[in-house]
Amino acid sequence: MMKYFYYPLILLFIARTATAQDIDKIISKDYVDNLIKTLSSDDMQGRATFSPGIDKAATFIEGEFKKIGLQPLKGAKDYRQTFYKYQVKPISAEVSIDGKTIAPDEVAIWGNTTASLTLDNTNSDGWVKLDPSKPFREQYKLLVRNKKRQLVLVDKKFTTEFNQLREYVSIAAVTDQEKPAEANPPVLVMILSADTTLKTFSVSAKNSIEKLPLFNVAGIIPGKSKEKELVVFSGHYDHLGIIHSADQDSIANGADDDASGTTAMIALAKYYKKLNNNERTLIFVAFTAEEIGGFGARYFSQQLNPDEVVAMFNIEMIGKESKFGKNAAFITGYDKSDFGKILQKNLEGTAFTFHPDPYPKQNLFYRSDNTTLAALGVPAHTISTDQIDTDKFYHTVKDEYSTLDTDNILSTIKAIAKSAITIVKGTDTPTRIPKLVN
Repeated sequence: MMKYFYYPLILLFIARTATAQDIDKIISKDYVDNLIKTLSSDDMQGRATFSPGIDKAATFIEGEFKKIGLQPLKGAKDYRQTFYKYQVKPISAEVSIDGKTIAPDEVAIWGNTTASLTLDNTNSDGWVKLDPSKPFREQYKLLVRNKKRQLVLVDKKFTTEFNQLREYVSIAAVTDQEKPAEANPPVLVMILSADTTLKTFSVSAKNSIEKLPLFNVAGIIPGKSKEKELVVFSGHYDHLGIIHSADQDSIANGADDDASGTTAMIALAKYYKKLNNNERTLIFVAFTAEEIGGFGARYFSQQLNPDEVVAMFNIEMIGKESKFGKNAAFITGYDKSDFGKILQKNLEGTAFTFHPDPYPKQNLFYRSDNTTLAALGVPAHTISTDQIDTDKFYHTVKDEYSTLDTDNILSTIKAIAKSAITIVKGTDTPTRIPKLVN
């Protein structure tokens, strides 16, 4: 009797150990280190959209896909999913108040995607002044939502916030049209000024507009029995590029945001290709242009039938320990489907746990590349560990490999690999998210 039960238990133990050894061998620390070090190196120049650096990053990712043995998307000749947008780059801006010319470094223009802009008392919604007793960000967001054409006087108390905004809007923007509707596009002309009132103002600004290519990098592992049921693994590979900084370093390397997520996506492609047991078709995609409007994810989503997408694992910023401690990550939009519950069920017996998003005020579910497919009803969620409310490296030149916890990245990747297995094999199907669009 003892022998009868003892023998199969030994086999079960061996099988489980072998599986653990397989994942450790396939997704090794050295492998993950090489990926993230390469993607976040100075050689990539911060991977800004339209830059030579992002082209280098795309070439590197293509090379990894080829080594793994992924196929291009159906109908594609290679791994690049190319599309076109118009880059709008500021050339000049002249502003005067009551006949006095404002210094260029005290002007920030938000929302102008036209070749030329003229604004004054007669063709605008007038002017407003920010209240120095209220937070800058809240007032700015409200003005943006109002979609007016206004001159905004910014109290010098907000100099730091103003300079950050000015740096952001100085970066080239992207639009779908060569000649956007120029009738009354919403635009804010913000002036750093001690003035509290004015009688007249005039604004004259010019942009260059150029049609340029963007490209996602995508590959697939066809499903064995459920080829038309798609599971997407993604991360965005773009970042901010070269930015102004008080330090000598000016390269925003984007190690955590989002070389860490892109690394996870590549490592998962390697793992599932080696496993070779996916009944559903797996798509692995590195998105472009997340930082300037999510254009890559939006284009990618438009090429799919959302009803065929079973789930999306979008991975963003897994380079540091979460607020829940080690071996833990959170899932945005946790309550919108049973995606997270399925993942957690598959991790029973392990030390890793998934949690609901602890930062609801940050609205993270609608700020990443999962958003477009989620709006179409797909259980598309972002997995992250970042403490976004206190992360001092976020969107700075200090987001470098040296600030990362590689063990945290490794444990999160392996947890995703294990927790997704029933979705990959087709035995679990997450519930759909209510559609936000028709």
